[in-house]
Amino acid sequence: MQEPLFTTVKLEDFVPADHSLRPVRLLVNDALRRLNGLFNVIYADTGRASIAPEKLLRALLLQVFYSCVANAW
Repeated sequence: MQEPLFTTVKLEDFVPADHSLRPVRLLVNDALRRLNGLFNVIYADTGRASIAPEKLLRALLLQVFYSCVANAW
């Protein structure tokens, strides 16, 4: 019986609807959508690096947001 090992809950369900980063996520999605063309131009025809720049920028933003919150305490 391995059914308890898996979840059918979406990741969205783990984040409260009124979480302060939800509006920021919309802005970031829009900005990254506009930057996608630039990313395509600066990478070689053989493809991008193993970690997409969009994911790296998202990770950096989360790090900044959460380190600011931690330092505020």
